[in-house]
Amino acid sequence: MSDREGNSLVWFLAGLGLGALVGVLYAPKAGSETRDALRARAEEGRDYVRNRAREARSQASEWIDRGKDVVNQQKEQFRAAYEAGRQAYQEATTETGAPKNL
Repeated sequence: MSDREGNSLVWFLAGLGLGALVGVLYAPKAGSETRDALRARAEEGRDYVRNRAREARSQASEWIDRGKDVVNQQKEQFRAAYEAGRQAYQEATTETGAPKNL
């Protein structure tokens, strides 16, 4: 680290400390009131995050169920098309001669 970078870091830390000191001296509430307010806000934030996570899980579950339904429909359509093609092949080969096994 060069001397200039170290000097900038010292000034940054000094400004940070001075800002914290001024913030404590001019705080509009007492420390216990401020801590209670911060605690209440943190609990509100935690509840908000929990609710959003619950909603996200619910939405993801719905999307998964919808995706499974779509995949099952596609499988059934593929099976039906395969069986129709197989039946058409068997009919075409029995008309022209000896039946062929698939």
